Formats: sequence, C-alpha cells, structure tokens
Amino acid sequence: MFAAKRLGKELVKWSLDLPDTTSADIRAIVTLLQAKQKLPPGIELVKADDFREWLVDIQVLDANPLYMNQTFRLSFLFSDSYPIEAPEVVFLKVPPAATDPANPQQQSQSQTPFAGRPIPIHPHIYSNGIICLDLLGSAGWSPVQSVESVCMSLQSMLTGNTKNERPQGDEQFCQSMGVRGPDGWSGYRGKGRGRGLRDVRFAYDDDTV
Repeated sequence: MFAAKRLGKELVKWSLDLPDTTSADIRAIVTLLQAKQKLPPGIELVKADDFREWLVDIQVLDANPLYMNQTFRLSFLFSDSYPIEAPEVVFLKVPPAATDPANPQQQSQSQTPFAGRPIPIHPHIYSNGIICLDLLGSAGWSPVQSVESVCMSLQSMLTGNTKNERPQGDEQFCQSMGVRGPDGWSGYRGKGRGRGLRDVRFAYDDDTV
C-alpha cells in the first residue's frame, strides 16, 4: 500500500536505530519511538497503531500568552493515496482525566493526572477542531510534505497569532459540519456517508495570522 510505505519511512526517520525498511512491525517501531524520539521540540507522537490514524501532540515553544503551558492534540487521517493526497488533519478536544485515553498504560506510570487537550483559539481554527490552512487543501498540498512538516507549520501558525478569536461564522460552520465519525462529518449526509473535509471550500484570504 502506497500510504503504508510512506508512513513507515516517516516513522523510521524519527527513530535512532531502525534500518530504513518498511517491513518492520509498526507497533515495535512506535514503542522504540516513544523511548527514543527524534522529533523536533514540542512535537510528540502519541499513537500510531496503524496507517489509518495517528495522534500527535504539539506545543508552542515561545512565550505566546495565548498558548503558554498548553498542549494540543492533532488527529491525522490518511487515505491509501497519501502522500499524493493530503491527510485530514484536525485538532481534537480531549477532556481531563486520570489517564490519557489514547495511551492509558504509559500515562498510568505517572502520578500526574492527564490535563486534557483543548482546541486552540485561532482565527483559522474552528471550535470543532477543523483547520483552515491552504497547506492542508488539495491546491496547497505537496507530496514532499509530511506529518512532521505539518506539525511544524501549525506550531508556526500558533506562534505568530495575536488574536484570541475564532473564525467568522464559527457556530454556523460547526453546526453544518456536524459530528466527526468513522464515515466522515455527519453534516450534509449523502448516500449514507458523512461530509469530508475535502468537500469544504475554504477562502484563504488572510495570511497575517
């Protein structure tokens, strides 16, 4: 599978000692990565049990008061055509709990409760976690991009933001999209399937935030 080969290479790139092969068991790769990560600062791979969805936590490393001491969770959904086709990337809202629901065994080793993951406030990020960013659209995406480069772009987008506000029409847009499920977003259902982010036509008219 095309996507599996590419994603396997991305995992190998982040490890320290794995050979450049895509045949290694993905769970073994992830176990090694969690112990010896080679990701840029402020980026942590949380879960990658398959080539369908990965969860990644990011932090803003500068002193931006909007995001100080906060960690945000991204969901990457991959199609079989990745990296030719962009992944679906959204922020996830995860409530505080005793352990991280995405990684309960690792979290249970810590005495600190899981703080939760909010959706960052930003003029290009809707309150349901959908991101208006040309890089993630079909016109702006390039196969040279990767999970790592997307995370770094989002870190940069948050770092440069000074506006504590959501996009215009946030409430109406979130209502129209509905709830995210295994068949896409529940809004505007057609032929039994939900709406996908590739069906959304964003207007990328503000590059100042």
